Formats: sequence, C-alpha cells, structure tokens
Amino acid sequence: MTDGTRMIDWNLAVRLGSRVAGDGPVISPAEAADCVEELRTGAEKSSPLVREFTGLIAQERTAPVLVVDRGGWVRANATSFEKLTAPLIRSMEEKLGDRRSPGLTEAIGSRVTGVEVGAMLGFMAGKVLGQFDPFHDAPGEAGRLLLVAPNVAHVESELDVDPHDFRLWVCLHEETHRVQFTAVPWMRDHLRSEIDAIVGAVKADPAQLVTDAVKRIADGLTGDRTISLIDLFASPEQRAVIDRVTGVMSLLEGHADVVMDGVGPEVIPTVGAIRKKFNQRRKGIGGLDRVLRRLLGLDQKMAQYRDGAVFVRACVDAVGMDGFNAVWTGPENLPSTAEIHDPDAWVRRVHG
Repeated sequence: MTDGTRMIDWNLAVRLGSRVAGDGPVISPAEAADCVEELRTGAEKSSPLVREFTGLIAQERTAPVLVVDRGGWVRANATSFEKLTAPLIRSMEEKLGDRRSPGLTEAIGSRVTGVEVGAMLGFMAGKVLGQFDPFHDAPGEAGRLLLVAPNVAHVESELDVDPHDFRLWVCLHEETHRVQFTAVPWMRDHLRSEIDAIVGAVKADPAQLVTDAVKRIADGLTGDRTISLIDLFASPEQRAVIDRVTGVMSLLEGHADVVMDGVGPEVIPTVGAIRKKFNQRRKGIGGLDRVLRRLLGLDQKMAQYRDGAVFVRACVDAVGMDGFNAVWTGPENLPSTAEIHDPDAWVRRVHG
C-alpha cells in the first residue's frame, strides 16, 4: 500500500479491515495446512474439468492462484480498489480545487473514509470464499485467483458438508472465473473501460453527491426499492453503465454456477446436498447481516448468480454449448440486463 491519498487513508483501511475480519475459525495447524493444500490442488484439478465442460481454452500460468487468510484478502482488494478509484479521487480533488480543506482537516477526512472503507472490506472478508481479480497487473500476469482458506473451512463446518467435496466445488466456481478472463482476453479491458466510463461520468460537485445520496436514502426508506451504496452515488449516466456491467456480471457469475454444478456430479458425489445448503446460506443470517448485504449491494450479487444461471442454462438448451459460447466472441455479443431475463431475445439477436 502507499502512504494513502488525500481522500482515503488506505493503510488505515487495511489495518481496520483486517481487525474487523478477524482470523476466522479456530482449527488445528494440521487442519489448516490440509485445507490450504487441498485448495491449491483443487484449483489445479479444476482447470481441465472446466475446459472440458465449457470448451474454453485458457492461457496457462497467466493468473496465479493464491490461498490467503482474511487479512490477505483485505490487502489484495484494498490495492485493487486504490488503483481503480485513483482517477475518481483525482477528479474529485480537481473539482474541490481551492476549496480543499486545510492539512489537518484533510488528514482527518482521509481517516474517516479509511475507516468506512476498512469496515466494508472487513465485513466482506468474512464472507468471500474466493475471488478472481482481473485487474491485478503484475508483469506477465493477467489477474490472480484468491481462495480464502479460513472462510472455506468455516462454511464447510457451518453447513456440515463433506469438506473434500466442498473445497473442490468452490475451486470449480472460481477456476471458471479465471478461465473466463484468460480464455477471453478482451473481457478484462472491456470491464476496465466500463469502470472508466463510470468514473468519467462523475460531474457533480462532491458536496452535491452527498446531498443526492441523502435524498435517495430517504426515498429508499419510504419506498420499496432496494438501496445500495452504488445506487446512492450513481448519476443517470453512471447507472446506464452499471446496467451494462450488471448484465456482464450476471453472465459471469451464472456461468460459473452452471459449470460448478454441471461438472460437479462427476467428481463431487454430494454436490446436490452442498448446493441446497449453500443456497439457503446465501440468503444471509441475522437482521444486521441482511441490512449490510443490502447496503453493500450483496443482495444484487445473489440475484446475479440466480438470474445468470437461468440465462446460461436456457441458452445452452436452445443452441448448445458451442452456440452459447458465441457470447465470448466480442462485447457486442454480451447480454444486456434485459436479455439476462429474456434468454430467447439474446438467442434471436445473436443467432437469428
């Protein structure tokens, strides 16, 4: 991490996020070592299984697999977020210009936002089982795959499922994401350009952003619309891009769910029981957990898994896996959010 920026103290965010996340379940060193080793082996074993099921040929050794603890996940994501938000922060600093706060006030402000970001990362670090980071750009690498060992160990115990089956099941999902980005190299640049478009659409005064956010919170509390942090700060132009990105993310997440369940029965005897218990867990646990999930947009994430999987299965049923794979040939073949909910419309548009 750097020494922080004027608007977000990233080092503080990492320290706080790691503390909020905690260490995870208490298990013996031998159990921890077994989990880590099995996740590494599972990721390697998943590669040919995903390739055979999907027909996608991924470049080898271009995206490393890292088995991390919760603190490692926080650090990795803070680094990525810092890079992705740097243009936005620079834009907002330029808009503030001479109105920028004095040094001490500015330092306090950066710590406040650092605390907010750290709390968010800490909460999410306790939930994520794995994640493919397509924007990791080390030399010779096109992303990296993170598997969070403490969370895998916690969930497999919580659900009371076979740990060996569950670990491979998780690896199948995350390896599918690695294959999506390494077999379809334009996907990374496409998503990055969409993120840049969201940043570029920030035209309002920073103070106005806060005013608009307060109004949207009030609207959300008095209506039926689900509000997330993205909703609060998105302009109409940004929401148009977010709608496109939602279609892409629904595709990626749904595709991974279809692969993990489609491959599963051949190599994971208990896949049916795992899926049933895991779907129930995705609904959240307590009231506070549900509120935080809604605020962070995680409810929308769950919908992406469900809607995306329905879309992929319907398209494969209609045109086969080879026909469905036309979705990877270029950005013009990606489904819109509307097509995610109407697979036949995508089939007609792409296949005639």
